[in-house]
Amino acid sequence: MKNEQGFTLVEVLLAAFVITLGLVGLLSVIPVGTFATTDGYRLSTATFLANQKLEEVKNMPWRSVPANDCLGISASATAAPTVPAGGTCTLGGTIVAAGGALPWFANETNIAGFPGYTRNVRITNCGLGAGCSGVVDASLRNVVVAVTYRSGTAVAVSSTDKAVTVNMMVTQR
Repeated sequence: MKNEQGFTLVEVLLAAFVITLGLVGLLSVIPVGTFATTDGYRLSTATFLANQKLEEVKNMPWRSVPANDCLGISASATAAPTVPAGGTCTLGGTIVAAGGALPWFANETNIAGFPGYTRNVRITNCGLGAGCSGVVDASLRNVVVAVTYRSGTAVAVSSTDKAVTVNMMVTQR
């Protein structure tokens, strides 16, 4: 037991100081990690909501014989789809005349079960003018679904909205 030496008080205090600095540095990363996780969750939810509406679009009747157009066309980039002139829509027990708004594609400011998310559907007729991305075909329509949500920051909810936009070309059946 001749060579027993311990740490001096100065060495112990210095080691405690260095460990404290390291832990404080690690604590500053936690809000950033929390933000990234929360923002990823919100982005995934918005993408899910957009794709959910595209699945509804896939199941909408749009036929020429017998005529039934429940897909509709948006009159402008800010208008929800309506039944085109000269057409009608019959879906289940719902009948919508030409020019009538399609309730399943109305702008949603409060999506049930998803507070803070909004969803809009816009449908373009690819047979008119420049068509859809250069494709001119009357039997095609371009469907764009945009979901907006409030993003977070490292400490709170941001004051700016983020948007997820998905689109799909649909052909007449």
